[in-house]
Amino acid sequence: MSLLEWLAIAVTIVTVYALIKRYETRLVLFTAGFVLCLVSLDPISALNSFAKSMTNNSLVMNICSSMGFAFIASYTQCDRSLVHYLASPIRGLGVLLIPICTIVTFFINIALPSAAGCAAAVGSTLIPVMLRAGIKPAAAAAAVMGGTIGSFLSPGTSHNAFVAAMANIEVMEFIGFHAVWSIISASIVVVGILLVCLVLGDHKGSKTETAQAVAQTDDDGFKPSVLKAIMTLIPITILVVGNVWVPAIKMGVAQAMVLGAVITLLVAYAMDRTNPQEFSKKFFNGMGQGYADVMGIIIAAGVFAAGLRATGLIDTFVDVLKHSNDIARWGGSLGPWIMGTITGSGDAATMAFNEAVTPHAPEFGMEVKALGALAFLTGALGRTMSPIAGAMVVVAGIAMANPMDVVKRTAPGCTIAVFVLALFMV
Repeated sequence: MSLLEWLAIAVTIVTVYALIKRYETRLVLFTAGFVLCLVSLDPISALNSFAKSMTNNSLVMNICSSMGFAFIASYTQCDRSLVHYLASPIRGLGVLLIPICTIVTFFINIALPSAAGCAAAVGSTLIPVMLRAGIKPAAAAAAVMGGTIGSFLSPGTSHNAFVAAMANIEVMEFIGFHAVWSIISASIVVVGILLVCLVLGDHKGSKTETAQAVAQTDDDGFKPSVLKAIMTLIPITILVVGNVWVPAIKMGVAQAMVLGAVITLLVAYAMDRTNPQEFSKKFFNGMGQGYADVMGIIIAAGVFAAGLRATGLIDTFVDVLKHSNDIARWGGSLGPWIMGTITGSGDAATMAFNEAVTPHAPEFGMEVKALGALAFLTGALGRTMSPIAGAMVVVAGIAMANPMDVVKRTAPGCTIAVFVLALFMV
């Protein structure tokens, strides 16, 4: 290995440390990549990567439109209505509330792909239900947290759009490819959380133990609406029906999200006289935040990958992988998983890996979509067992539980799921 490659390794270690310390993700990735390009005497590579990622049509359309729809679903309280109606039939089921709440959260997270946003919307309803049933706060929080991997199957998730574009396939085709493995992972997490909670006796909580937490989570007079609940599901319904059963209405993610927003506006105006001007502002604010928060990480990860390529480290790594896809299998699973756990976000590590390594998958006997999906799924599982993840902080706060106690309940299932994926998915 050359001196530049050793320098790239050192910079990568510093980058990981900075992410662990919770420094701003985009700044860390961009700075590391730009420095590596500078020392490689090729600064223009970093700038070209930045410019190229800024104008990636499929990513910008899918991610920004999905975030726009998520914002107006929250603004019109369509998300709360959906949670209310899914939660109503499950009250009074005792210990079965734990796996059922995880499953409910999983499916809601498909419609509301933001982990923290889904945790807030779902947790404010489901956690009090579980607490009143005598389930301990940490278990109630874990049940919801475990379901925040439902975004695996959401067309609005940035990783689905990112890997699909890389593999030159449609987003729905990529989701269809990893759907079975996503459901297997979710099933392992559901069973894992339930078994740990049973062993710890979490279904035997006392009224005294949960009274304070319940008092903190009583609702604010919100009035649910069936029509509003349906609105949240419209874009996903259009995409699934169009891709599977009715080709005549087949359309892209962005088109489905905009159509869903238009229909939601009509319903919200008819029911509550929602101000169309404010509605429009929320939608475009969501699009803007989608570009800033999600596309920003993708752009910065691209610059970091450009830096690694400029030093020659990527070429060396690919040469090693050509001799054994086992290294790629474990690197693509354990790497994003560990980083997701220690940083609270699988996005940075997963994006960097998929940007730098995944395009070379055919060179070491793997498919781009398979390696990309592996990194994406395991990174999310790592985030689900991280005590500092945004969604973890949200559910622990609602339940008034210690995040580490919640992690004790999510970690076993997530860990087993990671190894199952690594061993059998690719």
